[in-house]
Amino acid sequence: MWFAALGSTIGTWMQKFAQSLLVLDLTDSNFYLGLDDFLSQLPIILFILIGGVVADRYDRRKLLTRSQLIQAFSAFGLAALVFWDHVTIWHVLTLSFVSGLGQAFGGPAYQALLPSLVPRRDLPNAIALNSTQFNLSRVLGPMGGTFILVSLGMATCFFLNGLSFFLVVIALALIKLPARAPHVGQRPHILTDLRTGLSYVRHHRLILTLMALVVVSMFLAMPLVTFMPMFARSVLASAGGTAETRLFFLMACQGLGAITGALLIGLAGGRFQHMGRMLLSVQFVMGLIIMAFGWSTTPLLSYLLVYCGGIAFMALFSMSFSIVQLAVPEELRGRVVSIYMVALRGGGPIGALVSGYFADIFSAPTIMMVNGALLALVTLAVVVSGKGSSLKSM
Repeated sequence: MWFAALGSTIGTWMQKFAQSLLVLDLTDSNFYLGLDDFLSQLPIILFILIGGVVADRYDRRKLLTRSQLIQAFSAFGLAALVFWDHVTIWHVLTLSFVSGLGQAFGGPAYQALLPSLVPRRDLPNAIALNSTQFNLSRVLGPMGGTFILVSLGMATCFFLNGLSFFLVVIALALIKLPARAPHVGQRPHILTDLRTGLSYVRHHRLILTLMALVVVSMFLAMPLVTFMPMFARSVLASAGGTAETRLFFLMACQGLGAITGALLIGLAGGRFQHMGRMLLSVQFVMGLIIMAFGWSTTPLLSYLLVYCGGIAFMALFSMSFSIVQLAVPEELRGRVVSIYMVALRGGGPIGALVSGYFADIFSAPTIMMVNGALLALVTLAVVVSGKGSSLKSM
């Protein structure tokens, strides 16, 4: 599963690299970069809670297989439109939405499947290892995307991504999973199951605090990734070279930083002490890094800041997700994980959309400095007010 997910995610980042340049070629707009991110995540915001209930009710292997096929269809469709030169921005936005539909039901199934593959004591390490493959692909995807874009064209990037989803389909057919206990008696209505998951989060102070912090951090931090094509094309243009090369270095440095962060968390594993306090510290530092990135116009400094931001972001994700997985009972895992994913995946695209709108009015660097300052101030406010006391006790 790890190698299959790595191959598939390399394809996804290859497409993201090429697609961001395609959106800029079609529109030359920060707003449309943010809108593309938003529409790719909108189905997750709308349907992932239902996806979590479905993941608790039905065969997670089948759900994940179908989600891969939906995303493959979307990638093949975009490849055809680009190849025959019929693509418009609305085609790109629509297919981003379709891919998001697949992720809305596949994401909870995959994350809920993960604890079935390892012993409980190894779960933090497994989450970190899974994060490592995701972020290793952030380096390998743009690297491969740069070569393929130049040598074979943009349509090939999308076509290869479509093929990569079948690696996961094959792996799912091969792995052996422990049998799940059959449900006895009549199942409650799907909305009743959903309310049970929401009620658990609402009355579990630790989980509720964690969800709120994840939403805020993603809302303010994700525009750093969204605006990378604009920084590569305009802000760092004085460094020379092509925008594609500068974008590759930005994405690669962030990916390398995320790999470093995941490995550090993975090495600590179950021995990691005061995880909640460390999470708050990392979130504060991430705000300072985002501020500095918005201020920098020097490529080497920007690459270093993006690398440090990748470490901070992955440490934040790994620690928060480990806390959720360790705190939630198995029978509620799919639902609570889906709520966590709404927080994780929903805050970012909404923040990208809002920041993209204001970046066209002011500038992308200005918005990044404001977002970083707000993230640092929010974290300080949580610590000073005592709202994060349940988290600091972890």
